[in-house]
Amino acid sequence: MGQRGSKAAFMPDKFVFPGGAVDDADSNIHLVKPLEKKCHDRLKQENTGPSPETLVVAAIRELWEETGLILGASEPWHDPPQDWSGFAKSGFRPSAENMYFFFRAITPPGKSRRFDARFFLVDAKQLSGNLDDFSGASDELSHLQWVPLNEVRSLNLPFITSIVLGELAGLTSINPPKSVPFFKNNDEESQFLRLNHSQ
Repeated sequence: MGQRGSKAAFMPDKFVFPGGAVDDADSNIHLVKPLEKKCHDRLKQENTGPSPETLVVAAIRELWEETGLILGASEPWHDPPQDWSGFAKSGFRPSAENMYFFFRAITPPGKSRRFDARFFLVDAKQLSGNLDDFSGASDELSHLQWVPLNEVRSLNLPFITSIVLGELAGLTSINPPKSVPFFKNNDEESQFLRLNHSQ
């Protein structure tokens, strides 16, 4: 996790997971290993926006930009877009192997900025390089660190992050969850749904 700046327009001073908006170019990036089918199907539910693959690519890119950590497969990449040149120089291409869609939340009305956020879960063993080396990170998040679940509540967290961590603490393994929690806040009503590939 990392801490947002005190002058940030959205969630200042809060500790958050790496993440951010989808870029236009994300839809043109090929995943070396595809997303697991159950997660792919769940990402398509209640979704009129970016494709599941684009959402996954955006998550991998944001993780790399904000922490310097690489989620990918070892494979040459000779013609990467400019935003991915550093990633490619490391000898990797983005991969969704063992990456699981875990949680979704839409920011409630009335906030200064609103997002439709998807959270992904992956074992740290899938990451390449030194997990404690954040020297390649951008300056968007400070105090980057791995936080034990039994200590994370002491941090200044957004409400939704606390909910996500509660769901995470209830898992017994890193696999696709039985269903994906979805806090659906729109202008008419707020709903708590569960996305399931069999629906």
